[in-house]
Amino acid sequence: MLICETARLIVRKFTIDDAPFIWSLLNSPTWIQFLGDRNIQTLADAQQYLTNGPLASYALRGFGLYLVAMKDSGVPIGMSGLIKRDGLEYVDVGFALLPEYMGQGYAYEATKAVMDYGYNTLQLPHIVAIARADNKHSLALLAKLGLKFSDTVMLAGIEHPLSLFK
Repeated sequence: MLICETARLIVRKFTIDDAPFIWSLLNSPTWIQFLGDRNIQTLADAQQYLTNGPLASYALRGFGLYLVAMKDSGVPIGMSGLIKRDGLEYVDVGFALLPEYMGQGYAYEATKAVMDYGYNTLQLPHIVAIARADNKHSLALLAKLGLKFSDTVMLAGIEHPLSLFK
């Protein structure tokens, strides 16, 4: 199901058929460096990640992480979406791209569209973001989106402090 689109991208809900892409994204070097190893070793692991993550979030909350694909070809390049995490008061926006698509404005384009969807369609009152303090690309993107550093937080299951942006 299409969530939103931009001049170059479509943002849609994940399906179980996206497992091969999830395997690639979650095993990319930048994902592992900044988001951690999710132990996605097989396509079955990727299907389980989708079932327990985005697909469960759609059913429970009506939103979640979404697949980002090139509009002209349909090729998946990353994800962006809205997540309600334990330990955060508000929904946060998240994003990740395959390394070969970074630095071309796609993350900004997709994440801006997802935030607009959250505010305008879902009527969310606030959207925040979290990032590691050493993830310079994410920090720059959050600033470009108009979010400002608010605090340093620790979340359950994450070993390092995170910068919170509002």
